[in-house]
Amino acid sequence: MTPVAPTLELRNLSVHFETAAGPVHALRDVTLEIAPGETLGLAGESGSGKSTLAYAVLRDLPPSARLAGDVRFDGESLLGKAPEALRRIRGRRIAMVYQDPKSSLNPSMRVGRQITEVLEIHALASPSAAARRALELLDLVRIPDPADVARAYSHQLSGGMQQRVVIAMALAGDPQLLIMDEPTTGLDVTTQARILDLVADLKRRLGAAILYISHDLAVIARVSDRVGILYAGELMETGPVAELFRRPAHPYTRGLLEALPDIHGTRGPRPIGGRPPERAGAMAGCLFAPRCGFAEAACAQTRPELAIVGRTQRARCLRWETVVATPMTASGRLRVRAPAATAPPVATVEHVTKHYDEPGALARWLGLARPPVHAVDDVTFALGAGEVMALVGESGCGKTTLGRIVVGLVPPTSGRVRIRRRGTSAEVVDDAEFRRLVRIVFQHPDSSLNPTKRIATILARPLKLAGVPRRGRRARVRELLEAVRLDPGHLRRRPRELSGGEKQRVAIARALATAPELLVLDEPLSALDVSTQASVVELLMDLQARLSASYLFIAHDLSVVRHVADRIGVMYLGKLVELGTADEVFRPPYHPYTRALLSAIPVPDPSAPSAAVPLEGTVPSARRPPAGCRFHTRCPSKLGRICEEIEPPLLSAGGTHVLACHIPLEELRRQPPVRP
Repeated sequence: MTPVAPTLELRNLSVHFETAAGPVHALRDVTLEIAPGETLGLAGESGSGKSTLAYAVLRDLPPSARLAGDVRFDGESLLGKAPEALRRIRGRRIAMVYQDPKSSLNPSMRVGRQITEVLEIHALASPSAAARRALELLDLVRIPDPADVARAYSHQLSGGMQQRVVIAMALAGDPQLLIMDEPTTGLDVTTQARILDLVADLKRRLGAAILYISHDLAVIARVSDRVGILYAGELMETGPVAELFRRPAHPYTRGLLEALPDIHGTRGPRPIGGRPPERAGAMAGCLFAPRCGFAEAACAQTRPELAIVGRTQRARCLRWETVVATPMTASGRLRVRAPAATAPPVATVEHVTKHYDEPGALARWLGLARPPVHAVDDVTFALGAGEVMALVGESGCGKTTLGRIVVGLVPPTSGRVRIRRRGTSAEVVDDAEFRRLVRIVFQHPDSSLNPTKRIATILARPLKLAGVPRRGRRARVRELLEAVRLDPGHLRRRPRELSGGEKQRVAIARALATAPELLVLDEPLSALDVSTQASVVELLMDLQARLSASYLFIAHDLSVVRHVADRIGVMYLGKLVELGTADEVFRPPYHPYTRALLSAIPVPDPSAPSAAVPLEGTVPSARRPPAGCRFHTRCPSKLGRICEEIEPPLLSAGGTHVLACHIPLEELRRQPPVRP
């Protein structure tokens, strides 16, 4: 049988950037290939060189970049191609799906026009044929009502729909190679599951080679045929997905797997100690040796080659035989659950509702009023002293709005939030005291930290506003930096000089400046790689235990929530549909929506059967939420008219566990666990 020529082949590819401080080595002697119809998953921490490799394939690097080696596509070298020849290849024969669809889509152009533009630029169709092809592509990526979506602007679509549009644009030229750079990072678990299913379906139907880049090995396990592990620009391990996950031969691969939280709650995520080298080109030995638990003296002196550790598995490690023979038993620390609170709660949310775009009297009188956006509807819960409560649900369910109401950034339309000092029954009504006791950490530190200020100034700002004297501010800033495990040298830096994890630590330190008793954490981990996530989770839990603070932890990653939360609230379309302890929510009886969320969590095991509960359709408009149970339009267990017409009552399932569903509890209890 004649071997199939690879679609993409990298031969000793090296990339470095010329800077005033000297060369920065982003990639070093990377050799790999992808066959037609094959998916290669590329994994590693932030800064490992994954995206640089993708841009090197496209020849889309800045002028300061210097390339060595070769990039061969369909048998031809791309490094010698003229710019005009490269433009004919990009977007047609090689297409890329970027991480953030908002930055890929033009907000002033209709979605259909953006797809037809790709076809017209490459002279693939006439205007009328391009319009028909655009609808076919939207249908190919499973977008309902393609004609309506084609007429929409990108801001009118959900994050998952935007990502599907970007994939449709990438497929417009029938590419031979599809590069997907973190396409599901930041998406909620059900949207991520649908995108991953779409990727698998497209691979079967189109036969294109796919380079799938992700920091999450659980995602890599679900979509890949083979895996490559990058660290500090070097390919540390490569092999078939089943072999590599069954017996990882490089300590770094093991570290990435151990950094993933266990969905069963039997172990916590374990961060990889240390940090990647800033100047990898100056190191003599193994780049991972300073962080490796298996390192010996020779590892610091000798740069290892890729050793044969299986039929087609390779690992860049001098001690790979010891690594393979050592069971993966290490685990992170489990969180000690807070006891049931007997003191008055720190925060009480009472029948809170938030509607946006409420029509004015004139609009109603003229008949021009549109229904308001039902962001949060009649939510009630209490948060105890020293308790961690998580809010989970799909994007747009109201989690962030509720968090901002609790912290006082958004006023409720009706209902109220009561904040009490720990151990007292007196309600906090003074604004200055409220700002000291209640703080927030936002999802994206890039947008919440002032890029023009040094870290010392950023951390001192809330102290200055609280009236702390200058000498006291200096001492407190150093305490805060030590508390979040950053070096004093970071005080002189600006946010752009820090990694994503370091910036999030600074944001946490700023929130802790006034010693708050309630901290709202709004998706603080969603943009971080798995090792950095594990490190920040460990930091947050240590701080919570030391300060006895209460956390309202907003997240879409239920595997992390399983580890950190005492109680979990599940939200859907502005409603709280289930509430209970972590153990209660993660075992039957489940609300049907909770069951779908749990089933969508990817697991780092390519042999694990899919447990996904399909959710048909999209989340209904918050302007016109369905009558009855809001989940009935997508519920696989809908009973009938009772679900469509009558709002379900809150049922007590024992203990503190309540859920809003018309299905009898006994029937829900008989359902098998999602993750046995």
